[in-house]
Amino acid sequence: MQELVLPAAQKVQAGAFGPGLRLRKLTLVVMMAFILSLIWRHVGNITQGARLLNIEGLLWTGMVNVSQQALSLRMGSLCSDLFLEVLVALLPVWHSRSRDRKRPLPPEVQWAQDRYSQVAICDGSTLDALLRKIGLLRGAATHPLAGRMTALLDMCSRLPWHVWYEPDSNAHDQRFWPKIIKALNPGALLIFDLGYTNFKVFLDLTCSGIYWLTRAKSNLSYQVAATLFRSSSVHDQLIWVGDRTEKQLVRLIAVLYHGKWYRYLTSELDSDRLPTEYVVALYWQRWRIEDAYFIVKRLLGLAYFYTGSENGVCMQLWATWILYAILVDMTDSVAEALDKPFAQISIEMVYQNLYFYQQAFKRGEATDLVTYLTANSEDFGIVKRTSQKNPLALLKALLTNDPGP
Repeated sequence: MQELVLPAAQKVQAGAFGPGLRLRKLTLVVMMAFILSLIWRHVGNITQGARLLNIEGLLWTGMVNVSQQALSLRMGSLCSDLFLEVLVALLPVWHSRSRDRKRPLPPEVQWAQDRYSQVAICDGSTLDALLRKIGLLRGAATHPLAGRMTALLDMCSRLPWHVWYEPDSNAHDQRFWPKIIKALNPGALLIFDLGYTNFKVFLDLTCSGIYWLTRAKSNLSYQVAATLFRSSSVHDQLIWVGDRTEKQLVRLIAVLYHGKWYRYLTSELDSDRLPTEYVVALYWQRWRIEDAYFIVKRLLGLAYFYTGSENGVCMQLWATWILYAILVDMTDSVAEALDKPFAQISIEMVYQNLYFYQQAFKRGEATDLVTYLTANSEDFGIVKRTSQKNPLALLKALLTNDPGP
């Protein structure tokens, strides 16, 4: 955090507050350290955080004598977009570090990375309820929800490309489509779930040179144009979907697995460029964004908010995603040191064992985090013990052993 976040926060602060403007005691740099510490250390509330700031200082700040009320007010008045600017400035750095690392990737992910300019996953998640004990929410009849976030993640690194916030907790995923399309490069492959089904947007994606992959709805209406492959357990067809100006030729893949048919839609019409087994295996990787939301909301505590103001919620949201990226970067370093796929390293155990590194550092027994975690990976349970499913191998076996139509 001190190596990357502090310089970025200082740069954003210098740009936002020119030399002629008076800086408050609770500057962006101080508030960044304060909120990151609240999240990172699971501090229970602002009052307890204020006590820590006053007595021992937090991260790169020394002791700052301020009240809980001053901190609460500052969370409502310091522009949360400054936190977002820090996140946006740091994301290219983390993506670059990820690309430079040498560690094995799942075969389907490596395959897609070699063929598409981006391999991205998008999904939305509703934020949890705000506390009714805070400010104007005191005495409210119900716990209002804090809003909705949507993330666009890189499948290979699990780092976010972009994160968006919408204060309306009832906002549909479709509302974020214009921002998602704008954030993607031509030649990218985008994977998403049924909630984003929109034939007009599908056509817009295709016209923008963006390939897409999703699940097909059970009530999908379509016309068959051609059959590419058909057996008792796998169907691969070209179909027409949409009406009039939204009409588009897409590919429908249906796979029978454990007695249930799974159907997928993609704009990649060439079965040689995107074989059937890779369609299914890549869609299974969509679950990585659900893993990301679990880390953000449960492990890093975005299910609890320190303030009821929209500005404070955004401030905590952007800080939490900064910490998520730091944790992913750290876990990826451990994966590289152990020469194992990222998926085999437990982000949760890396996070929980930071305490033991801190104690070893104080005793003078360790000076490098990755080296320490790698050396103690077995004792710390950092490498997952459960066997990982290989969907690509399952699908190839299914296609090979199929008895025919």
